[in-house]
Amino acid sequence: MKLFRMTKKIRNEEDGAVTVDWVVLTAAIVGLGVAVITLIGKKVYTAGNDTATSVGDSTSIDFGQGTGGNG
Repeated sequence: MKLFRMTKKIRNEEDGAVTVDWVVLTAAIVGLGVAVITLIGKKVYTAGNDTATSVGDSTSIDFGQGTGGNG
Protein backbone atom coordinates (compact mmCIF):
# COMPACT_ATOMS: atom_id res chain seq x y z
CA MET A 1 0.00 0.00 0.00
CA LYS A 2 2.80 2.41 0.80
CA LEU A 3 4.24 1.92 -2.70
CA PHE A 4 0.87 2.78 -4.29
CA ARG A 5 0.54 5.95 -2.22
CA MET A 6 4.06 7.03 -3.14
CA THR A 7 3.41 6.34 -6.83
CA LYS A 8 0.16 8.32 -6.72
CA LYS A 9 1.92 11.23 -4.98
CA ILE A 10 4.70 11.34 -7.58
CA ARG A 11 2.17 11.19 -10.41
CA ASN A 12 0.15 14.09 -8.95
CA GLU A 13 3.11 16.41 -8.36
CA GLU A 14 3.41 19.21 -10.89
CA ASP A 15 6.80 20.69 -9.97
CA GLY A 16 8.50 18.97 -12.89
CA ALA A 17 5.95 20.31 -15.36
CA VAL A 18 6.48 23.86 -14.11
CA THR A 19 10.23 23.43 -14.52
CA VAL A 20 9.79 22.23 -18.08
CA ASP A 21 7.57 25.25 -18.81
CA TRP A 22 10.25 27.64 -17.54
CA VAL A 23 12.98 25.88 -19.53
CA VAL A 24 10.93 26.09 -22.72
CA LEU A 25 10.08 29.75 -22.09
CA THR A 26 13.72 30.63 -21.42
CA ALA A 27 14.86 28.79 -24.54
CA ALA A 28 12.29 30.68 -26.61
CA ILE A 29 13.49 34.04 -25.27
CA VAL A 30 17.13 33.18 -25.93
CA GLY A 31 16.26 31.96 -29.43
CA LEU A 32 14.37 35.18 -30.15
CA GLY A 33 17.35 37.23 -28.98
CA VAL A 34 19.73 35.31 -31.22
CA ALA A 35 17.37 35.73 -34.17
CA VAL A 36 17.09 39.49 -33.64
CA ILE A 37 20.86 39.90 -33.34
CA THR A 38 21.36 37.83 -36.48
CA LEU A 39 18.82 39.85 -38.45
CA ILE A 40 19.93 43.35 -37.49
CA GLY A 41 23.58 42.79 -36.57
CA LYS A 42 25.00 43.34 -40.05
CA LYS A 43 22.90 46.47 -40.61
CA VAL A 44 24.08 47.99 -37.33
CA TYR A 45 27.69 47.13 -38.19
CA THR A 46 27.31 48.75 -41.64
CA ALA A 47 25.71 51.87 -40.16
CA GLY A 48 28.57 52.19 -37.67
CA ASN A 49 31.16 51.90 -40.40
CA ASP A 50 29.34 54.45 -42.56
CA THR A 51 29.24 56.87 -39.61
CA ALA A 52 32.94 56.37 -38.89
CA THR A 53 33.78 56.97 -42.54
CA SER A 54 31.69 60.14 -42.63
CA VAL A 55 33.30 61.49 -39.49
CA GLY A 56 36.76 60.57 -40.76
CA ASP A 57 36.16 62.29 -44.10
CA SER A 58 34.85 65.51 -42.58
CA THR A 59 36.97 68.63 -42.57
CA SER A 60 38.65 69.33 -39.27
CA ILE A 61 38.54 72.85 -37.83
CA ASP A 62 41.70 74.52 -36.56
CA PHE A 63 40.91 76.65 -33.50
CA GLY A 64 44.33 78.34 -33.55
CA GLN A 65 46.07 75.78 -31.41
CA GLY A 66 48.58 75.05 -34.15
CA THR A 67 50.90 72.08 -34.23
CA GLY A 68 53.33 73.03 -31.53
CA GLY A 69 54.91 76.07 -29.95
CA ASN A 70 53.50 77.99 -27.02
CA GLY A 71 50.37 79.05 -28.80
